[in-house]
Amino acid sequence: MKIILTEKISKLGNIGDTVDVATGYARNYLLPGGKALRWSKGNIALFETKKAELQAKQAAAITTAESQVKAVETAKFHMIRSAGDTGHLYGSVSSRDIARMLKELTGVVVESSQVLLGTPIKSIGAFDTKIALHADVIVPVKIYVAQTQDEIDALVAGKILTFGTKKVDATEASESASADAPADKAAPEAPVEAAEEVVESAPADVPADKEVTE
Repeated sequence: MKIILTEKISKLGNIGDTVDVATGYARNYLLPGGKALRWSKGNIALFETKKAELQAKQAAAITTAESQVKAVETAKFHMIRSAGDTGHLYGSVSSRDIARMLKELTGVVVESSQVLLGTPIKSIGAFDTKIALHADVIVPVKIYVAQTQDEIDALVAGKILTFGTKKVDATEASESASADAPADKAAPEAPVEAAEEVVESAPADVPADKEVTE
């Protein structure tokens, strides 16, 4: 689907760019989130009338994101989870879990797609990821996952945890996690064709009823 971006999206484009994306990605994320308009001659003209306002909102969003960096950098992401004898978790730690903890720790609210984790965490250890407060403001964070706070304190101190024949320390766990995590992916790009179609909408300040098709 061809769309017009109304804000900067990592790995996709800047405000005003016309790009082709998977239909499900547009319908289920970009359009209902007010991040894009369906491409049409009418919407190109509509975008031009709102361009300066959208750029000003983008600048304000960057300023807000930059003001939150310190809080995110100093947050202690300590996840207590049950695990087996080999250190494998009963369950996993997802981007949604990390976003929820960030809100609890700092009051900073992000979508799960802004946590650039890649695959969920499924074992005890210390894992590097990033949080995209904005496409231009990405903050590295470390997630510690263990069965007890004592184990987490040991990982923070750089000590090695042993689970049967498996040894875990912060460096090894971080390297294995970062290999799976995209560097700056701010949202899932895979289409969700089977999901219930969401009604497409323009940004709140761009009246949807003014959309003109060719």
